[in-house]
Amino acid sequence: MESSHTALRAPPRSARLDRGRQAAPQVFERLRNAIVALELPPGAPLSRAELAGQFGVSSTPVRDALMRLEEEGLVDVFPQHATVVSRIDVDRAQQAHFLRQALELEIVRLLATNPDQSLVISLDHAITLQQQFAKAGDFESFIAGDNDFHAQLYAAAGKQELWTLVRSRSGHIDRLRRLHLPSPGKAQNIVRHHRLITRAIEAGDAEAAQQHLRKHLSGTLSELDKIRSRYPEYLTD
Repeated sequence: MESSHTALRAPPRSARLDRGRQAAPQVFERLRNAIVALELPPGAPLSRAELAGQFGVSSTPVRDALMRLEEEGLVDVFPQHATVVSRIDVDRAQQAHFLRQALELEIVRLLATNPDQSLVISLDHAITLQQQFAKAGDFESFIAGDNDFHAQLYAAAGKQELWTLVRSRSGHIDRLRRLHLPSPGKAQNIVRHHRLITRAIEAGDAEAAQQHLRKHLSGTLSELDKIRSRYPEYLTD
């Protein structure tokens, strides 16, 4: 049996599911979003029974969702005992960063080689929204906007499936970024880099686009020691 101490410390935002869609993927998405947003922080216990009650489903969709989260390394499952949100694995975060940087350096090079003004307009719109979220201190919307900006790059290059791959490997680096985001000037720095990347693509300057992207993606890992010293209980090597 699961431990009696497996009550949720921070429930997902809205437990209502779309009955027109399969339950398990929705439970997975809700829990994954809550974990990445640190609403369910490292070490938070998860009770299958409580989750099933919250979402109004049987235990099967919850089990399937937790299995997917375990595959991504976002939960640790101890059979017949407990399921808890995993600590942030620094090695996994670094590998996810390596993968994403390798892909996006090539993507921005391709986009700068043949600039598309409609893409530039769309990216500028995403940047404007991010700026508004930053000023409002709405970090969750800001992160969603950040993902939208990068998803547009992959889509414009015809590499949407690679974005799906990157997202499936990003849980640990995304949690590091969420810890780092409230740091003074961090959100504004992200917006600034997005502008520089967009301007370089618009100008057809592939080298500048890659240079700005490299700086943009390396920001959080360059502050790893500070993050580790502030949140030692959240990280593991």
